Amino acid sequence: MSVLLFKLRHVPEDEADEIRELLESNNIDFYETSAGNWGISTAAIWLKNRDDLEKAKSLIDIYQHERGINQREAYDLLKNSGQHKTILDSFKENPARFIAYVIFILVLLYFSTKPFISLDN
Repeated sequence: MSVLLFKLRHVPEDEADEIRELLESNNIDFYETSAGNWGISTAAIWLKNRDDLEKAKSLIDIYQHERGINQREAYDLLKNSGQHKTILDSFKENPARFIAYVIFILVLLYFSTKPFISLDN
């Protein structure tokens, strides 16, 4: 019986590729499901054999720990060299979109808090 191992929603493609490679190199049989045309299905990696679950989970845990360390180091290098993305960079890339998001957030905050603020009257 198949068992869900790893959901792929919001997973970077390079990470998904490395997970696939990790499973293949350790001779763990798996298959993938996609999110479908409308993106409402479960995009995931499934194991064909339930007995491989513990081994696969431990391999992925080790991989994700190492990836976290590597990604943090890469970010720190970018930050120290001044090349990481800031809010100002987001504004410079697309000022209209940035301003639209800020306005949307302010409108949302206004309508979310208005009922509570107007209770005084």
